[in-house]
Amino acid sequence: MNAASDSRIDVTSWIGSYPFREVPHPDADVLADRVLEREGFTGAWTGHLPGAFHRDPAASNTALYRALAPHQQRLNAAPIVRPDWPRWEVTLRAAVQEGAQSVRAYPAQWGLGPRHPALSELAIACGETGVALHVTVRFEDLRQRHPLDGAGDVSAALLRGIARLEGSRCHLVVAGAGRELIEETHWGLTPEEQGRVWYDFGWTWGAPEGAFAHLVRTVGPDRLAWGSYWPLRLTQQSRSLVDLLPDDLRANAPYRAFADGARIAGLARQAAGVSL
Repeated sequence: MNAASDSRIDVTSWIGSYPFREVPHPDADVLADRVLEREGFTGAWTGHLPGAFHRDPAASNTALYRALAPHQQRLNAAPIVRPDWPRWEVTLRAAVQEGAQSVRAYPAQWGLGPRHPALSELAIACGETGVALHVTVRFEDLRQRHPLDGAGDVSAALLRGIARLEGSRCHLVVAGAGRELIEETHWGLTPEEQGRVWYDFGWTWGAPEGAFAHLVRTVGPDRLAWGSYWPLRLTQQSRSLVDLLPDDLRANAPYRAFADGARIAGLARQAAGVSL
């Protein structure tokens, strides 16, 4: 099956500069006009990379909306909502009004641990408004991380804490997780909770280790979501992982078997009772 034959919405992309190294062409027009078409995506949830390292995300969100305005048909703004910051509820309402299908949270960069009440409040609010909550585990592997980047990785305990909230309808997307973190999170949840969590699978290993194939067999392709991680990683990673699956899995797990932004956004809105 050709990559372009399925409509897929990338759940993890950014625009803007990265503070710890140069990234090539992190511009909205490059993402919209070149990267998505090349990789077979029809659209992308797009965040603002510099804002992940700002204390106050307001200016970052303003820059994101402005940069994506000419590309609204392909790039859906995924603004930052920092729940331990004043008036975060206003930021979330503004995101909904702007048509955001997801919002970004960076607990590691903000120093928010698994039991921080602000994360619970954000997750519940996202569930009520029908917006997916996107949590970034890490931006780079520990081996390439800059010495000044001391945030660490988001833990499985934090992810499970969000998914386990009583009465929550939050649909959670986890980006930057390897096999171990995915399994530690997924198998620590009830079936109902598992059904509201997806994992951008681009950080898992393919052949010869076979971690991705193992996840497809056990966790299932419907819990694994397409993401490019542009501009921080090779955008071909996710597509290559699927293309190189063993023959038996490849036959039963075509491109459309994996989740994408459109599917997740639809389910989040449906759970919140929001018109599609």
